[in-house]
Amino acid sequence: MSPPKKLSLVIPCYNEENTLAPCIKRVLAIAKTDLKLELIIVDDCSTDKSLAVAQDLAKYHPEIAVVRHERNGGKGAAVRTGFARATGDFVGIQDADLEYDPQDFHTLLQPLLDNKADVVFGSRYLKPESRRVLYFWHTWMNKTLTFVSNLFTNLDITDMETCYKLFRREIIQGIDLRENRFGFEPEVTAKIAQTRCRVYECAISFTPRTVEEGKKIKWKDGIRALYCILHYSAPSAPLPMQVLIYLIIGAICAVVNVASFSVLFHGGTRIFIATATAFLIAAALNYLLCITILFHHKARWNTWGEIVAYLATVLFMGLVDYIMTVGLIGADMAPTFSKIVAAGTGFIGNFLLRRFLVFPQPGVVRV
Repeated sequence: MSPPKKLSLVIPCYNEENTLAPCIKRVLAIAKTDLKLELIIVDDCSTDKSLAVAQDLAKYHPEIAVVRHERNGGKGAAVRTGFARATGDFVGIQDADLEYDPQDFHTLLQPLLDNKADVVFGSRYLKPESRRVLYFWHTWMNKTLTFVSNLFTNLDITDMETCYKLFRREIIQGIDLRENRFGFEPEVTAKIAQTRCRVYECAISFTPRTVEEGKKIKWKDGIRALYCILHYSAPSAPLPMQVLIYLIIGAICAVVNVASFSVLFHGGTRIFIATATAFLIAAALNYLLCITILFHHKARWNTWGEIVAYLATVLFMGLVDYIMTVGLIGADMAPTFSKIVAAGTGFIGNFLLRRFLVFPQPGVVRV
């Protein structure tokens, strides 16, 4: 008979004194002879009696460990702390409320035990059953963020924002996580996709609570989640999605380029100075947007190598931009329209040079 498997559940907790004890009771009930539990409660500097409740629970249950943050860091920070301490074969997340049913972990574990999966997502939207009806916009935001995440990760999941995610321990402990708040969900999804491990999804039950009952996520967390999807997923997104994002970046920079040129040229600045200045302004904005959203720093180069490579592309495309602009104006094309054509050509050249020279990431782009 094979030895029992061990499931480590990280339980981030912030001001959950009323739900923590009943939540832990429900979690402890899923233990079996062939399944050991390790519960890691991470108190994220609660201002109520959550820590005292957690410490009292740990006195009577040796499988419970309690860790306290001296400063409130957010769910992502609490989860990172728990992941680092986990020793189980599998590692999962359990919120310290009563929205999720821990019995569903038996379902989530099965693909891992059968060696079919490395990561399992619990989906709140797969099971057609009666449910409590609450906030339309909250559900819409979750489904929209999941859809956008899928576009960039090339995963076909139905619930990216779910709390119930289960990992083989070596998988999750091998991922460098950085988000402190609810941005953890899109970040870990993006980085799981980049490992190309086997991902499964199972239906789970869900009983949502209201804001008055303690729901903490807010609309600004949705904005942050969208940023995290772009920031963490775009560098390894399928090539068509990278082109789409760069098209948006390029369009913004092209507008800035054309507007700057028009202001300078019609303000009496010589055409060479106007063209060069407008291009440099747009190039600086392009670099800022690229490293913020689309590409990672120093995928191949060191810092100075990246700067030199980028400047080389700027100088090359700047020369192309200038020659095209002056040439088209010399061919009796309107100055502003000449600049538009040159900027459009620059979009194609800039994307190819940025993607394959300045910020190359071999082996991660999937079509």
